[in-house]
Amino acid sequence: MLRKFGKVFKKSQRLASFSSEKPPKEASLITCPSQLRPYAHKIWSDVREFVNEECIPLEPKFLAHEFSENRWNVVPEMEELKAKAKSAGLWNLFVPFNIDEDLQFGRGLTNLEYAFMAEEMGRCLIGSEPFNCSPPDTGNMEVLIKYGTEEQKSEWLEPLLDGKIRSCFGMTEIAVASSDATNIESSITSCGDDYVLNGRKWWTSMSLHPNCELCIFMGKTDFSGRLGPGRIHHCMRLIGNCERSIELMKDRLRSRVAFGKKLSEQGVWKERVGLSRVETDQARLMTLLAAHKMDTVGAKVAAKEIAMIKIIAPNVAQTVVDRAIQAHGAAGMSSDFPLATFMTWARSLRLADGPDEVHVNSLAKLEMKN
Repeated sequence: MLRKFGKVFKKSQRLASFSSEKPPKEASLITCPSQLRPYAHKIWSDVREFVNEECIPLEPKFLAHEFSENRWNVVPEMEELKAKAKSAGLWNLFVPFNIDEDLQFGRGLTNLEYAFMAEEMGRCLIGSEPFNCSPPDTGNMEVLIKYGTEEQKSEWLEPLLDGKIRSCFGMTEIAVASSDATNIESSITSCGDDYVLNGRKWWTSMSLHPNCELCIFMGKTDFSGRLGPGRIHHCMRLIGNCERSIELMKDRLRSRVAFGKKLSEQGVWKERVGLSRVETDQARLMTLLAAHKMDTVGAKVAAKEIAMIKIIAPNVAQTVVDRAIQAHGAAGMSSDFPLATFMTWARSLRLADGPDEVHVNSLAKLEMKN
């Protein structure tokens, strides 16, 4: 078990008891946790242990809550998990060193290093929130770190970093195809000391959470900035979805007999397990490469790899999770297992994280330039 559970730090003490370490200036691409520098490997190991021993055992409770009339109330156990993770220093791990070189907000991890942590979080339905690494909060915090005024940081960033509030992200509009950002009709105009927001949004992620107090609102204005590394966090977590699905699939195949022999001994299932391993590892390696390039050459130069992984990861997750569901039969569609939720999430990300068609088109344009 993790050792450091108990107290919750005040704002100024958020990570005061935990030393942070800057990554080396010359970073190499790494492909497995054993290659992490000792500092990052210890965090990864603690995250993995926390997910296995603290989060996964609570999945049935959170799944039941999701389908109850109280689904928009905060589950008390979540606040307990957050307190434990914070006290163990497993907090705000998503903040990349390249936007936090003074280590004010995170633990000094690179995007590449965080990819391994995010994969572990993705193995569980509730894996990100206990570490204060949930979307859309992570992306919204990145925006505030990069572009927020000191007043905005004090009012919104600090409570978000402390996990005291949640936030939402308003992009999708009901009247237009929002996959093309130039279609957005909402406007943001200056009016004296204020701004006037005019538009209609729907599918505003996390807006119904009882602790939601901030909305990052997408609209037309004379200011623009590039989205941060949160753009590939979903892909990182999807690899974790795949790994957990493979684990559950293998356990099921070993325990079920059909037509005189175990499913694990039947050729069709050997093929499906083998393909799932190949596809998951391919998706992981592409995700790691994208993260590495974001660290070393920036998101703009890494646009090609980012587009590729946004195509690959959700499609691979859909395929692998579908095989796991098939192995479980009717149980795979029930709330007794996380598989149906994994499937819904993978499918929704092919829209929420940008449609496949947009990413393929962007990739083709970049390819044709070479």
